[in-house]
Amino acid sequence: EVQLVESGGGLVQPGGSLRLSCAASGFWFSIKDMSWVRQAPGKGLEWVSTINRSGAYKYYADSVKGRFTISRDNAKNTLYLQLNSLKTEDTAMYYCSIDQGREGNAYSSVAGRGQGTQVTVSS
Repeated sequence: EVQLVESGGGLVQPGGSLRLSCAASGFWFSIKDMSWVRQAPGKGLEWVSTINRSGAYKYYADSVKGRFTISRDNAKNTLYLQLNSLKTEDTAMYYCSIDQGREGNAYSSVAGRGQGTQVTVSS
């Protein structure tokens, strides 16, 4: 059974930083491209970032490019997302997932599993 457990969210002021983690189990993590998506209150799912299985290739939504950094540790079966220069519009529930493409709607089952980690950016 695929299990993905996100952590590291919290309340931070604008301009602050957080590091999100996603512990993966139940599948061969090192051969899967992985992604982060987010869902702001009252809005749909938004694709944020994808990393290929080796970590050599990384892709970002324009809204986070230059501020967020995705990484992975295949030895620890863990995916990360470093969030810097946070803005109030980054407030959302963040989810990790096996890559499903760049459309947020493709990740509807991810949000439906009810975990994620909440990031709140507020002064």
